[in-house]
Amino acid sequence: MLSSRQRRAELDAVLEIARDLSASLHSDNRYGRLLAAICRVIPCDAACLLKLDGHTLEPLAARGLSGAALSQVYPRDQHPRLATLVDSLEPVRFPPDSKLPDPFDGLVAGPSHELGKVHDCMGCALTERDEVVGVLTLDAFKPGAFENVDRQLLATLAALAGASLRTIALVDALEAKAERQHGVAREIGRRQRIGLVGQSSAIARVRRDIEIVAPSDVPVLVTGETGVGKEVVASLVHASSRRSSEPLVHVNCAALPETLADSELFGHVAGAFTGAFKSRPGKFEAADNGTLFLDEVGELPLSVQAKLLVALQSGVIQRVGSDTSRRVDVRVIAATNRTLEREVSAGRFREDLLHRLTAFTIELPPLRERADDIAELLTDLLIRARRRLGTGPVEVAPSAVTWIGRQPWPGNVRELQNALTRALLRAAHEHEQRRPERAGGRGKPLRLELHHFDASARADAASPDRTQADDDSRPLRDRVSQFQRQEVQRALAHNNGSIAAAARDLGMHRSNLHHLMERLGLQA
Repeated sequence: MLSSRQRRAELDAVLEIARDLSASLHSDNRYGRLLAAICRVIPCDAACLLKLDGHTLEPLAARGLSGAALSQVYPRDQHPRLATLVDSLEPVRFPPDSKLPDPFDGLVAGPSHELGKVHDCMGCALTERDEVVGVLTLDAFKPGAFENVDRQLLATLAALAGASLRTIALVDALEAKAERQHGVAREIGRRQRIGLVGQSSAIARVRRDIEIVAPSDVPVLVTGETGVGKEVVASLVHASSRRSSEPLVHVNCAALPETLADSELFGHVAGAFTGAFKSRPGKFEAADNGTLFLDEVGELPLSVQAKLLVALQSGVIQRVGSDTSRRVDVRVIAATNRTLEREVSAGRFREDLLHRLTAFTIELPPLRERADDIAELLTDLLIRARRRLGTGPVEVAPSAVTWIGRQPWPGNVRELQNALTRALLRAAHEHEQRRPERAGGRGKPLRLELHHFDASARADAASPDRTQADDDSRPLRDRVSQFQRQEVQRALAHNNGSIAAAARDLGMHRSNLHHLMERLGLQA
């Protein structure tokens, strides 16, 4: 028998969902409230509300799951548990020893913010007028957590939730029709933000800068080291702007031969130079009414910089070999991993162009300054690598996670992604080589160990001294030396190897840094 308190909690949840059916809440608020009401009467470690769109399930709200769980979609044919829920007329509980892979395994936030493994799972389809509109999933670490769940209650909540999903969809459609242009930009921007992973203060500042500058038409300069995600930021600015329904044209200035850079950007007429057999528009014309993204703008030849300045100032371009000017309406977003002020001093970049491009600057932090984002990035990049390589579930050994967190990553997110891909390939190959030796091991996740990573990680795995980098039983002197070595390497990487600049960052004299590097065995 249920206690009066439990019965009251159930009724309150049902009433709350029913009231929200007619409340004028934003859709995101409704999804969150809907899930919260369900979780109050069915305790669980994680829950997810997913919308069915054709053969794909898209997360709408989640509790207890990592950010990576919300940043992907779930095709039915790749997730048999979700497919079972969609096809079932009643709630389904999967036994703890079920052989069907759980879509959220490794994505549930466990103790000490580690990513936990699901041991009990149940869920149900959400229907509206006999049509399946979504799915509700409930996960728990404790086996048997859902043995005594009242399935009739869950079915009632699911019916109300299905009606809520349909109501929210209708309201959203009406709002989108009333504010079509603004609504499209907001939705595209929301979806694009999937690419900017992390919750650190540094990433929060970047998101805030994007929100500030996107609605305007001012030029934007995105700065940061190689591999930090400058192209992602450019896409977000465009997707959140009034030009979002127009093209975003990407130009890699570093890949443009000096003799063809002018033609690539501004076009040419037939006969303008050898090989110009017919007239061709340039990237500015292709981006008319949209956005032109000039990646590695510091690589442009000075002669082309002058024409770029004119285009920015007046919106007028001229094809190579033509006497006729053309007017274009283009917003320019530029990116560079160089310090353009230094390039101006060296005579390689025009100062007036620099001032024009820096109307608004977004500086992307290097990965070593985003330690709080490593765990979420690791999960997101592994999911992407798994899809690309077609592997099954993956887990990362604690020693490998520690090693990843200690690295300076001069190539930033791109370097981390490549390192994970290589490690995953090695682990998969090792897994295949050992398969004949195993009995009944099918379905086990791949495990990325320290030796699957690059040379420095394999050295850590093989060296008795280095594998104890996190062992507090080592002498204090050794632990201090290890910390100093990491900090010096970080400062040098941050300052492109400049000892003087690294010394300033570390708050010490240059000669003292030289002596310290000699003692630590670091190359000057």
